[in-house]
Amino acid sequence: MLIGQASINLTANILSALLGLLSVFIFTRLFSPHDYGIYLLGLAFAAVVSVFLAGWFRNLILSGHAKDDGTDVRGLVATGYVVCCLAAPAAYVLGRLVGLDAMAAIAAVVLAVAIGLFELTQDLVRARLMAITAMKATLVRAAAALCLGIAAAMLGRTGILLLASSALAYLLAIAAQRSAWRGTVIKFDRARLLAAAKQGLPLTLSLTLLAISTVADRFIIANLVGTADAGKYIAGLDLVRQTLMMPAISAAAAFFPLAVQIHASQGKAAVRSHLGECVELLLSITLPACLGFAVISSHVANVVLGVDFRAMAAETMPIVAVAVIFQILTQQYLHVSFLLSGRNSFYLINTASIIVVNIILSYALISGYGTVGAAWARLGADLFGFVCALILSRRAFPIPLPLGRLALTVIAALVMALVVAALDRSLHVSDLTACVVLAGAGLASYLALCWLFDISRTRGRLKVGFAFFRTKLANINIG
Repeated sequence: MLIGQASINLTANILSALLGLLSVFIFTRLFSPHDYGIYLLGLAFAAVVSVFLAGWFRNLILSGHAKDDGTDVRGLVATGYVVCCLAAPAAYVLGRLVGLDAMAAIAAVVLAVAIGLFELTQDLVRARLMAITAMKATLVRAAAALCLGIAAAMLGRTGILLLASSALAYLLAIAAQRSAWRGTVIKFDRARLLAAAKQGLPLTLSLTLLAISTVADRFIIANLVGTADAGKYIAGLDLVRQTLMMPAISAAAAFFPLAVQIHASQGKAAVRSHLGECVELLLSITLPACLGFAVISSHVANVVLGVDFRAMAAETMPIVAVAVIFQILTQQYLHVSFLLSGRNSFYLINTASIIVVNIILSYALISGYGTVGAAWARLGADLFGFVCALILSRRAFPIPLPLGRLALTVIAALVMALVVAALDRSLHVSDLTACVVLAGAGLASYLALCWLFDISRTRGRLKVGFAFFRTKLANINIG
């Protein structure tokens, strides 16, 4: 079930990432760095606000809705979200304080409300392991964001119109999975809302702080260097994140709900066995992707980004790609320890420490080294956050780290990166051709090493897969 759910999520997110890359390819050519910077800063602000609006209910959905025992938390979630949206005027004021102009702040707040509702809807369907429904909505959002963004550029090449088009894209995606809310009974229950707020407060604060820590450097760059430089930096940063975070999110979207179910029905030993398999699978997907991306990042920047964005991206993307490894291990694996133990305050401790380190490093390194200093600050903060989460997890729900198996994954990924780097030095082709050749060589070498080391039980899973297809083929021939 884990592989099946992860495969569906991965397929959806790969297709969404491809549409996202196409959006970056088009938008960095249609919009100037300044206007694209306005859009990206507004999007970052909207992401933080949406986390605050929706974060109260994430654990409620995972711990209640995921059990599939007849518990229906949708009415409580819907009512609570409406109450949270009453904070929209305060969010507008905050947007103005961080440097957004009036229209950009309004558009960003509207986008935040739409993102929050979309994420809650996705959580509901994923908690019930309805991966196909989640996939459809993910693709609708990505396709609509691209098409509506192009339409917005025809009306006027401003960041504000691009923000408005993104908000509409999220609303269309919500409509595509409206079945998740069908039959919901809306009833204002003050006692249950207060209980949910009390339970969700630590997670909400920690997730909000984590979101702030991931975007703080953008606003620091905008204030210290300028919106145009912020746009150039964020374009490369988001290109890395869109490409590399998707596989990790896909895997985690499958094993988080499964971990909750296994823990509830089979106990600690079973869930630890499940998580040991999960972390090996997670690292075996994300580590080679991050290292390979870091090696070929200059070619990727030249292919995907507009001319004005390429030089900055070539400097910052390899650093950010390495930082993503630690971010993934922290958020998509170690944090499950806090969920299973109910130690929500540990989210707060971990993320508060990350944001403090990130802000301190960002101000120090951006002031000293310019925009590239923000990438080094991000790497330092994510590494610190990983170590902090690892220490906290030992006091929450000790989750396994099978070092022997993970070491084989690290060796395979490093060998693959060396192969790609050596081949890159001898290539004298266009950037697009280089990307195709190097990615293919990296994938082939890594798959060979996976078979050699039997990473994530590659041999057994391939044999099961071949047997399944042979059986299907035999049944078709008999029919």
